[in-house]
Amino acid sequence: MPNLRKIILFLALSVAVLAKTQTIVFAAGCFWGVEKHFEHLDGVIKATSGYAGGNYENPTYREVLKRRNPKRGIINHAESVEVVYDDSKISTERLIKSFWELHNPTQPDGQGNDKGNNYRSALYYTNDAQKKIALATKEVYQKLLNKAGYGAITTEIKPLEKFYKAEEYHQNYLEKNPNGYCPNHATEVKFSNEKIMTDSISPLGGKEIVVIDAEHCRFCEKFKKNVTDHYKGTIPLRTVHQDQLKGFKLHTKIEGTPTVLFIIDGEEILSRVGYMNEKQFYKMVGKFKLGKDSKAFDVAFHKSTDNRFCKKYDEFKHTGDGVFRDKISGEILFDTRDRFNSGSGWLSFYKAVDGATIQKEDNAWGMHRVEIIAKKSGAHLGHVFNDAPDGRQRFCINATVLEFVPRDKIKK
Repeated sequence: MPNLRKIILFLALSVAVLAKTQTIVFAAGCFWGVEKHFEHLDGVIKATSGYAGGNYENPTYREVLKRRNPKRGIINHAESVEVVYDDSKISTERLIKSFWELHNPTQPDGQGNDKGNNYRSALYYTNDAQKKIALATKEVYQKLLNKAGYGAITTEIKPLEKFYKAEEYHQNYLEKNPNGYCPNHATEVKFSNEKIMTDSISPLGGKEIVVIDAEHCRFCEKFKKNVTDHYKGTIPLRTVHQDQLKGFKLHTKIEGTPTVLFIIDGEEILSRVGYMNEKQFYKMVGKFKLGKDSKAFDVAFHKSTDNRFCKKYDEFKHTGDGVFRDKISGEILFDTRDRFNSGSGWLSFYKAVDGATIQKEDNAWGMHRVEIIAKKSGAHLGHVFNDAPDGRQRFCINATVLEFVPRDKIKK
């Protein structure tokens, strides 16, 4: 069984690392030169020549050439290059900027002497982040082109419907034919240091949690579905792609997704690469929010106990009307309407909020007790006894793991 667990863990991490790859398709004239350009960029895993953007199936080179002049009802395919890249090594923004600079996007249906709609400029994206970056960089590049005396960009920007791989003799054509045709239609207009306004995020200040995900990452989707979609904690949490981060000081190399970063004032303090279940995630949140050497963390995850009549107990024993929530997950656990003064020196409640806690037999220290655990975070809260007035139960709870919220401040 230990070997099986190691194999499963290895496969999970392998898939997570592979999940950081993205695919995008570019058309910028004859695909031989376009393929050569992109496959030599660091971070590009593979560049494949082919056809995209048309409305008929299974195009061939001969067919695409034959249909290069517009005909009613037929949308021809463009000579295109499918680029698979590692977005932790080359950003989507850098890749798309390279596309704009590679050719003349203001020339309609052609590049240089290559005339026809099969040579048109086009970008076919596979996710919304690529679309936003394509449109944002287009806007900036248009201004730069205008200054240089060029006209309007004619590039087709659409979602990729299907990419058809070209015939084998077109693949790596210029490597097979080093004296072959490799035109340069670049305008020589460069982005230099122009700032591209995409949906980037910058530090909020104070504590925050940033989750790095990637398109088509099933572990990211699972983490979102099982964990972050239900997060109610007070520390802000945002989920973004790596290339959206601006102004953060990171110490972890992003080598897989999801990667969870725990940030204070823009600097990474803790991190975790790979999928975490709810309990693992909230233990990390607890370490980050409470401090791994704090009394509260010791109570929550090492089953320690507050001192009798501790400072937090004195603060919470006479609050106004409201609820107490889990300091780690933000889930509501207890209601002041069920609170009573037991004289024990610990917060006492007749019951917990329905479904918020679980009970577990605890025979530690030679005693027979029932432990109360926060269902969402897995944090130890205290114990339940059958010694409350009128034969009722007493939930004896550590105050340091709770937060109080007035009733009129509870978010609906």
